[in-house]
Amino acid sequence: MQVNIPLVKTIDNSYNITIDTLPKLHFDKKVAIITNPKVSGLHLGYLLNRISAKELYIITVPDGEEYKNQASIDTILESLFNHQFNRKSMLVAFGGGVVGDMTGYAASIYQRGIEFIQIPTTLLSQVDASVGGKTGMNNSYGKNLVGAFHQPKAVYIDHHFLSTLPTREFSAGVAEILKMAVTFDKSFFDFLKKANLSDEAELLKVIQKAVETKAKVVALDEKENGIRAALNYGHTFGHVIENETAYKTYLHGEAVAIGMVMANELAVEMQLMSKNEASSVKSLLQKYNLPTSYKIKDVELFYETFFLDKKSSDSAITFIVPKNIGDVKITDQCSKALLLNVLNKFGAVDA
Repeated sequence: MQVNIPLVKTIDNSYNITIDTLPKLHFDKKVAIITNPKVSGLHLGYLLNRISAKELYIITVPDGEEYKNQASIDTILESLFNHQFNRKSMLVAFGGGVVGDMTGYAASIYQRGIEFIQIPTTLLSQVDASVGGKTGMNNSYGKNLVGAFHQPKAVYIDHHFLSTLPTREFSAGVAEILKMAVTFDKSFFDFLKKANLSDEAELLKVIQKAVETKAKVVALDEKENGIRAALNYGHTFGHVIENETAYKTYLHGEAVAIGMVMANELAVEMQLMSKNEASSVKSLLQKYNLPTSYKIKDVELFYETFFLDKKSSDSAITFIVPKNIGDVKITDQCSKALLLNVLNKFGAVDA
């Protein structure tokens, strides 16, 4: 005997990404702004002059990737329960990628899901993390292994917040922009080689292009069952680096930059990319003062850690490798011998 539950339906998760000065926002509901001490100290006043709600609360979580954990999620959830938030209430992610990921995840699980919006304050979160609905937290096994796809209702990208961004954080955001250029758009990559990102107008063009690129990919593959996985270029290697260094040595974008260099080495070994193209990508990363080398202490352990990646499947690891510049290949057909050969190049000496 079978009982069928007919749940086939189309859910419209569409939303707008506004790249401009933050408009006046009013919400006739309970709203909680999730932020950290650094962002609130610099920019909370700016936000509070532009946002109002029936009831407005501030929830502060510690700053740093190492705090992207269950304890911080519990801090958010307990505050929501204490203030009697309901399913009509809303969260505002006000910070970088860590705040955005945790806010989205808390929104996805509070009373089985409430709305949230993104107001990203770092370049990395503006061009990548705030767009696409990936939410989550880290645990002892790796990065973002616990989470949910939960799309925001809106994203507001205001370049005002970048005025206080440290140079290192800015460069980390550039790594994510370069990631999209290498995998999807050679003309964008060539433009970035000549771009002056200290010029506000040029920077806004680059942000818009990066956001448009990611938006197109997300629209094609919201739940990462296919082409969206290409946006993880550099991440399979980078997440292992972050795990090995306990999230304290490298910013996320810096680890991704190193991961891109490693992925390019794999692409060269697979004859998908020329050495000159790999060198061109590495040079552009170095132009923005991003790290491009990493010493692997235990190659075998590094290899085994790949299997904790969300993109792994049983005994196969999925890798994102460039096909020249502007195209990409998603493959789980890399042998252990091939991978160890690549990893050994990052062993005793700098790559």
